[in-house]
Amino acid sequence: MNRKLRIAMIGGGIGAFIGSIHRIAFSMDGHYELVAGAFSANPAVSKKTGEELLLNANRVYPSFQKLIQAEALLPADVRAEVICIVTPNHVHYEPARMALEAGFHVVLEKPMTFSLEEARLLHKKVLESDSFFMLCHTYTGYPMVKQARQLIQAGLLGEIRKVFVEYPQGWLHTYLEGSKQKQADWRTDPSRSGLGGAMGDIGTHAFNLAEFISGLEVSKLCASVNTIVAGRKLDDDGAALLQFSNGASGVLMATQIAAGAENNISIRIYGEKGGISWKQEDHNSLRVEWPDRPTECWRAGTGYLSEFATQNSRTPAGHPEGYLEAFANLYRNFARTIMAKENGVTPSAIATDFPGSNEGLRGMAFVEAMIRSSQQQSWVDFIH
Repeated sequence: MNRKLRIAMIGGGIGAFIGSIHRIAFSMDGHYELVAGAFSANPAVSKKTGEELLLNANRVYPSFQKLIQAEALLPADVRAEVICIVTPNHVHYEPARMALEAGFHVVLEKPMTFSLEEARLLHKKVLESDSFFMLCHTYTGYPMVKQARQLIQAGLLGEIRKVFVEYPQGWLHTYLEGSKQKQADWRTDPSRSGLGGAMGDIGTHAFNLAEFISGLEVSKLCASVNTIVAGRKLDDDGAALLQFSNGASGVLMATQIAAGAENNISIRIYGEKGGISWKQEDHNSLRVEWPDRPTECWRAGTGYLSEFATQNSRTPAGHPEGYLEAFANLYRNFARTIMAKENGVTPSAIATDFPGSNEGLRGMAFVEAMIRSSQQQSWVDFIH
């Protein structure tokens, strides 16, 4: 990196959860400068957010359309280069499409789109574009998640046989949307969230983590998707049996009605020779289990890790790194990839290790398959 990338944000206004997380994450390594924003569909909220962030008032826009159109007309050394989209699901596809067509690089919150059809269209647009695209599956940014993937790719576990992944949450164990709580209100609204509730919100994270670490793809699944809380319009609980491309089997669970649970996404993978397990509540540790010797606990920040894990760690062992740093790892790798292209060099495999539109497409196919399988009460092929 020899300069900062200019970034603009769509969404993330006052009261939004994920917008502030993104701003912290892309600021952490000094690779980005926030220069513009359309922070809300309400122009007054967008204006107020821009004031709080000390932005030039002329570059705080009343809509994402105005932002993309106006920034595209600015001189090349002034205009935003990266557009970060942190809106509800129904406002993912159109700004991402417009930004790519205008030549901007795009960072997009998951799930990628409102529907599988939109995901197909956006994936095609990304493939046709000269710009880079990143989807924010945060958990792939943890150093020990990357280490787990490297151990499996190196063959230390042998052929993968079994995958268990779960994401328990409890924040929607009551009818929270009835109080018009902002985050609950849109996430449980089919007109803004899409086909899936919990499956789109956190089920996609569990699914992505299973495929990312194992290096395998789900080929079919059999699901039970439920709506537990009375009055809720979308699913808040579900599970599935998984079949992977190599014949391995798996189990996925995602729920938002586990009262008392926070965000302890976790995964266990077993191969012919041994197994690994990781959980977010102890994210700096990776357990490696063997049938013929003691269980090992691999730790972040230590000298025996792969370069993928080491390059995504910031502190020596024993100093906690967490969710914000995992987010920042994605942004740092994305910046390195953009700058490599600008400098005429090939980016390293570590720099390009961030989720893209293919992961987004598969995530939306997962949501569709979960709902379809549950409705049919049968196994369904994974179609994307």
